[in-house]
Amino acid sequence: MQRYESLKEHYKFTEDESRILAALQPRMSELSEKFIDEFYDYIWGFGSTAKFLKNQKIIDYHREKIKEWFVNLFCGKYDLQYFMYLYKIGEVHVRIGLPTHYVNAAFTFVRTFIVKNIEESVRDKEPLLKTIGAVEKIVDINLDTLTSSYREEELSKFLSLSKFEKTILSGLKKFNSYINFFLAGSLALVAFFAIGLFSYDIYLLFASDIGIEKGILTVLGSLLVLWAAIELIHEEINHLQGKGFAIGAFIMLAMAALIRKILIYSLSSEKGNELLIIGAVIVSLAIAYWLVNVKNKAPL
Repeated sequence: MQRYESLKEHYKFTEDESRILAALQPRMSELSEKFIDEFYDYIWGFGSTAKFLKNQKIIDYHREKIKEWFVNLFCGKYDLQYFMYLYKIGEVHVRIGLPTHYVNAAFTFVRTFIVKNIEESVRDKEPLLKTIGAVEKIVDINLDTLTSSYREEELSKFLSLSKFEKTILSGLKKFNSYINFFLAGSLALVAFFAIGLFSYDIYLLFASDIGIEKGILTVLGSLLVLWAAIELIHEEINHLQGKGFAIGAFIMLAMAALIRKILIYSLSSEKGNELLIIGAVIVSLAIAYWLVNVKNKAPL
């Protein structure tokens, strides 16, 4: 664990701020029941909280521990024992597989709740600013200490690998980066050809006898493919910036290509069977696209 004295130094946390926080403890103890009720309302909004709080016994235990941590936040004595207490909480989070996102989001509520109640009780500007400054620091210090358990867990896993395994892992990461950039370049090439297809269909509309109705539907189909290709490039850029892989964009491109075929075939009475088959495939792709979106939009 990072030396707690260094941690306090990095945050410029002073003894005066410790005393300010200690003076807040009686008031915060009175608010602890209100805090835990509102805290639970907040975390249940995450959607997957029940996966970690599986029954009433666990919930009751968790409520008491959170309330204890909240009151202890204003203990005024932030020594090694205090930081070991925080570190053990972080280890529990790692052990049960609690995502750091939950921890960070929960601390947003904690910070907002405390500051709001301080503003209601402290009227003078200078004491208010000092009090809020002390609260901001101790909340950030707590968050830093709790999430350090995740960093050390990741580091320990990496250090436990052999030299050969580390080399393979590093090589795979580099190879994955090259593949992603190759994919981005390939998508740009697809968009370029989609522009060519659109331009060619425009040319045929005016320079051939395919008919105005078929020509317009063909142009619309090409435009749809171009739009889907642009969306795919946009999603790949997001992926390169660290976001998830957008399989839905690939499904959308496939649907766009098939819809283009339907637009073209819809004018031919001889393509009835093919239209039914393509329609069934599009419906299947649409269901797959919906399922992907539902999963991606599920609460974290």
